Amino acid sequence: MANLRLMITLITVLVCLFSSFTKSSKDIRIDLPKSLNLTLLTDPSTISAASQDFGNITTVTPGGVICPSSSSDISRLLHYAANGKITFQVAARGQGHSLKGQASVSGGVVVNMTCLSDVVVSKDKKYADVAAGTLWVDVLKKTAEKGVSPVCWTDYLHISVGGTLSNGGIGGQVFRNGPLISNVLELDVISGKGEMLTCSPKLNSELFYGVLGGLGQFGIITRARIVLDHAPKKVIIHEKMKTMQIRLKS
Repeated sequence: MANLRLMITLITVLVCLFSSFTKSSKDIRIDLPKSLNLTLLTDPSTISAASQDFGNITTVTPGGVICPSSSSDISRLLHYAANGKITFQVAARGQGHSLKGQASVSGGVVVNMTCLSDVVVSKDKKYADVAAGTLWVDVLKKTAEKGVSPVCWTDYLHISVGGTLSNGGIGGQVFRNGPLISNVLELDVISGKGEMLTCSPKLNSELFYGVLGGLGQFGIITRARIVLDHAPKKVIIHEKMKTMQIRLKS
């Protein structure tokens, strides 16, 4: 009888804890003031897409998603999230190639970084200023038109620049030119307080080296200045002891 009472008590406690957790994570309603000039998307399809990632291990349901038109949109959101009447968490999401829900946040706001996509090659073709949501495959297409390309790549090109640099970035050229984070000249970063900062090895260097490979814990990358070099018209791929020559479009 005593064991039965103990079991009932434990079940009651667990139910209460579960109910409390569910309320804290799902019942939070985020109302962004009109002064922010931001559209919070809360329709079921958008929320569902932002709740899953590549790992398919966990489901993390956000309170809403925004599609920024500029870095200043993200800045205003983060400033409000940190200083508003109701504070909430914010997560940056590119292609969602995280494994355990890191690209979302329960009850908070997900920033769809793919809405920021742009590639501008410098006049001397030594670097490109790339928006964080741009896919590496689009960086390649844009730079190859001018006969140049980044000196290091990921082996899979359909991932975002900002997300890759937040994790380090490795690929087949690492042995020669180092990881992707070693071939960045400058970054635009938005801090957790909403500050828009530019950093490099000489300007705000602690932030620069903290953000590169920092897993998004030091700020959100919105722009990266990527090192470029001459792109050869031909490459040789060695695979399974076979050699194939591929002619690249000039």
